[in-house]
Amino acid sequence: MSASPQAQAPAKAPSTSFKFPFWAQIVTGLVLGVLFGWLARSQDIGWLKTTLEQVGDIFIQLLKLAVAPLVFFAILVSITNLRKVNNAARLASRTLLWFMITSLISVGIGLAIGLLTNPGAGTGLTPADGKEPKRHGSWLDFLTGIVPKDIVTPFTELNVLQIVFLAAVAGIAALQLGSKAQPVLNLAESVLELLQKALWWVIRLAPVGTVGLIGTAIASYGWDLIGKYATFTADVYIGSALVMFGVYPLLLATVAKVNPVQFFKGAWPAIQLAFVSRSSVGTMPVTQKVTERLGVPKEYASFAVPFGATTKMDGCAAIYPALAAIFIANIFDVQLGIKEYLLIAFVSVVGSAATAGLTGATVMLTLTLSTLGLPLAGVGLLMAIDPILDMMRTATNVAGQAVVPVIVSAREGILDKEAYASASSSPLDEPAAASAAAPVPVAA
Repeated sequence: MSASPQAQAPAKAPSTSFKFPFWAQIVTGLVLGVLFGWLARSQDIGWLKTTLEQVGDIFIQLLKLAVAPLVFFAILVSITNLRKVNNAARLASRTLLWFMITSLISVGIGLAIGLLTNPGAGTGLTPADGKEPKRHGSWLDFLTGIVPKDIVTPFTELNVLQIVFLAAVAGIAALQLGSKAQPVLNLAESVLELLQKALWWVIRLAPVGTVGLIGTAIASYGWDLIGKYATFTADVYIGSALVMFGVYPLLLATVAKVNPVQFFKGAWPAIQLAFVSRSSVGTMPVTQKVTERLGVPKEYASFAVPFGATTKMDGCAAIYPALAAIFIANIFDVQLGIKEYLLIAFVSVVGSAATAGLTGATVMLTLTLSTLGLPLAGVGLLMAIDPILDMMRTATNVAGQAVVPVIVSAREGILDKEAYASASSSPLDEPAAASAAAPVPVAA
């Protein structure tokens, strides 16, 4: 008689029907952001606009606060973790190869859409509307900027490319030292876990940050500006969507031979956070976690994801520069030929590290324009609309950063197919789900 109530009690206790899932919190934040932004703009409510801007800025600042040490220790640990993986050199080379292949496909899609739509035509914008950006990108700056002048400046000025260089040197040196470097590696792994834990708290604030970021975009720019750039905005979103929901699923189905729908079930938490935060590096802990949940071995994922978060940018470094170059060429009435299109593809593949996984892609765009000989003042034409574009670009970046490790793992026969098939819930909900499920077997 007493067994029945005991068996039923745990089933009621862990009820998750009233739990507000993280993805729903993000969607709520998006809706509230649009609503508050519209109110602030239409009713000219200054304090609301200021509040939204401050909330968004604080969220982004909290993400950036962890970027420098996170990148350094993540790259350092990822390089040293390769010693735990069989055929490490083969995995690293295959990862880089697939980064390049997907970048080429993405830039090709961007160029095709740009040539079909001519996004700069009919906008009413003129060269006088543009202004030269403060941050420039050139091949000389890119090459000479890899090596820092000192150890401190890359961290204080948040030069991610130089931080990656320092971390790579430290990681290779640690591999050469072997057991002598183990105490340092143990410390690095502990610091990395600490940073990821702290960043996880920031990530939990993403719904609030979403309200501020989306609200600020609507309050500052409104729908009029989006309408003025309607073709270009649509091109970026359509191009990114074609890559994310067309190219990636096709590669997963044909090359990795796995279910593409299951990939999005597992990777969606990272993709939605990237859309909101506009930072590949800030999303990196979530990207790595969902990649591992998709069956990619932890030792390989801990290399591929940090590497991708700083160099794999199909949205920011492939689709966007291709479309932006055509857009600016339309405004300045410059004719682009086959040579220029090939140069855009070259820059997209080789220069993508210039984007460095931070919000925005200004440096990458100026690098592309300077290579093509297009006026850098054209960048100023796109600055106002950039935050709206950057959301979709970054989501595409992060999706690609998770897709490539899955493809490489499947090709190399190290992908856990059972884990891939079961990856569906948000990693933020996992601890609650696990603890809720624990009493059930006891009751049985």
